[in-house]
Amino acid sequence: MRFRNLSRPIKDIVALSPVIILSVFVLVSLGTEADSTPVSLNGNLSVVDGQVVNQSLEPASLAGPSLFWSNNGWEGERYYNSQTVKTFKTHWNASVIRAAMAAQGEGSYLTHPEDNRRKVEAVVDAAIDMGLYVIVDWHSHQAEKNIEESIEFFSYMAKKYGHTPNIIYEIYNEPLRETDWGSVIKPYSEKVIASIRALDPDNLILVGTQSWSQDVDLAAENPIKGVTNIAYTLHFYAGTHKLALREKAQKALDAGLALFVSEWGSVNANGDGEIDRESVDQWLRFIRDNQLSHCTWSVVNKDESSAILKPGVASLGPWSDSELTDNGRYMKSIIAGWTSQ
Repeated sequence: MRFRNLSRPIKDIVALSPVIILSVFVLVSLGTEADSTPVSLNGNLSVVDGQVVNQSLEPASLAGPSLFWSNNGWEGERYYNSQTVKTFKTHWNASVIRAAMAAQGEGSYLTHPEDNRRKVEAVVDAAIDMGLYVIVDWHSHQAEKNIEESIEFFSYMAKKYGHTPNIIYEIYNEPLRETDWGSVIKPYSEKVIASIRALDPDNLILVGTQSWSQDVDLAAENPIKGVTNIAYTLHFYAGTHKLALREKAQKALDAGLALFVSEWGSVNANGDGEIDRESVDQWLRFIRDNQLSHCTWSVVNKDESSAILKPGVASLGPWSDSELTDNGRYMKSIIAGWTSQ
């Protein structure tokens, strides 16, 4: 290529420089925006004055799906792979994904620890690679019975991934109604938290609450003290849980507790029934008003209303809308539009 007009007056070049600079700035900005991820935008999450915030101390409201139980031989284990994570990032606009690692029953971490840990690691590695937050969930209703195994698992995960801002630890999925907060759940949580904090001083830790993570008001009356960046899980199913549970949650928030909706469903608490859209709208309004984060249940092709995928659908996405259940299409619209609404 031949260069021309090399003798052009320097003042003309200088006059053009603002335009050139602006063009370069726009191109760089567009490239940066295209390359941005939820983690690069938000960075380390922390809890300040009862609110989960990002690195700029602004409220962080994440949205994404929860995987199903990871037990060997169960329907949900096939979705613990990088392609699933990629699908939810690129096609659902998810900012977080929850790995609900089974910690009870045959085929769980208790009977097959290496198998289940590898499944979780595949999801965590993919989330880190793609810039998503990832919740590592000890998915059990009786975690206090296996505290040694829980400490072993979370110590391993904290040592391997604690240096990244992506990881969120959920140390007890859903304690039962009769499992007392003060004498059982809180002491269990304090021991597991201590094991994590010995290796990871600052990543967010989610603590389960009594009655399937609904009695957040009881936790607010007797919260865990002496540690930072702790939030408490609130779970609901729109067909079953209504205003009374939101009032309990509001009481906890008013008391200064940070909440994180790590599991919710659009149907009944047993996983079946019709989608209760009116109740979902009320819950999502509550979540938005309080700038909470949430994960929807669940990524599985099981024959139940809360499943996102229809029976027989393959594990590798992306999936067409025709492969999604009614709940799946509904959840996709909620997650995909979360940051823009």
